[in-house]
Amino acid sequence: MRTILIVEDDMILNKTLAYNLTSDGYEVISAYKYQEAVNYLKEKEFDVALLDINLPDGNGLDLCREIRGRGQHTYMMFLTANDKESDMLKGYEAGGADYITKPFSVAVLCKKIAAVFGNMELRTPRHDVFDDGFLRIDFSEQTASLSGKPLEFTPKEYRTLYLFVKNPRIILTKRQLLEKLWDIDGDFVDEHTLATIISRIRKKIETDKRRYIKTAYGMGYRWIGGDS
Repeated sequence: MRTILIVEDDMILNKTLAYNLTSDGYEVISAYKYQEAVNYLKEKEFDVALLDINLPDGNGLDLCREIRGRGQHTYMMFLTANDKESDMLKGYEAGGADYITKPFSVAVLCKKIAAVFGNMELRTPRHDVFDDGFLRIDFSEQTASLSGKPLEFTPKEYRTLYLFVKNPRIILTKRQLLEKLWDIDGDFVDEHTLATIISRIRKKIETDKRRYIKTAYGMGYRWIGGDS
């Protein structure tokens, strides 16, 4: 799964970006301060980082250098109100690949990120796989297994699983799921069909000891990733 780190102290903008990028199927981690971002960088490497330059306890330029100093190959994009040429040059010199001045269109930024990932895929194609040691789903090959035993899923079941896996521990409302599943096979999907799809998936992948999908009553469903 492609991963994105957002480092932005404007809470509304941060949450708006996180919501939209998560909806696009990316794993998103939000940080609001420099040190908080550094702590996340110690745990994992991100594919893309969106960095605000002016942070409460530091700045995005130093954070960019921190990422590069760790030898991480993150594609870094600065988000800032600083629109002077000298500021832009500093961003590129620090190791940034793009410089987005505020205010900007969230929809356009999301498309730009999708293009970045598209270029990455052309250079280093990868299989899109979920594997927790028990359940393995290769979305690229449309194959799956549970404890080594092959599983069969319909196209709609694969699509539903993909939506869950790409949005872990986030409640996906019935409306969100229906909008994404609508017309994938050229036919209508209603709430009854959705409930049937999820019921079939549960029967195939869940055991008494491992649960993957949790119902949020009155709202939708949440992927809990094999919790006991």
